[in-house]
Amino acid sequence: MIQRIQSVFLLLVAITMFSLPFLTIWVQVNPSQTEQLKFNPWALVKTSINSGQIIEHNNNYLIGILAVVAGFIALYSLLQFKNRTRQMLLNMINSLVMGVALGASVFITYKANETFNPNATGAYIIGFYAIIFALIMNMLANRFIRKDEMLVRSVDRIR
Repeated sequence: MIQRIQSVFLLLVAITMFSLPFLTIWVQVNPSQTEQLKFNPWALVKTSINSGQIIEHNNNYLIGILAVVAGFIALYSLLQFKNRTRQMLLNMINSLVMGVALGASVFITYKANETFNPNATGAYIIGFYAIIFALIMNMLANRFIRKDEMLVRSVDRIR
């Protein structure tokens, strides 16, 4: 099953998307260095830097759910190695799911930054770049699947 390079790429997509719910996507600190705003795939949390207490907690499950769904789609696509056209379709759907997750995270961080500290921008950290990494790996997997499909069709044409 993990014999071709596209299988490795799909496995990397699944691992990355299943690890995303445990990573932080964005962090912003206010100018007085007393409060911090963190965005992870499950919530937007405002904490006090000095005491570490949570000041405000807004649940937002969208990114976490999309990450888990994208991980399962990547695993299912990995198991569909005998049907390359279905695998390409699943990867396109997965790209759409990950793109929505990326767009939603940018939108949520933009709105949070607007209310928390509009003069400075927050820092995107590992969770944000994990989504981009998974999108690139998914694109590469789709490219190699398409390449294999074209090779099989050209061999069938010769017969």
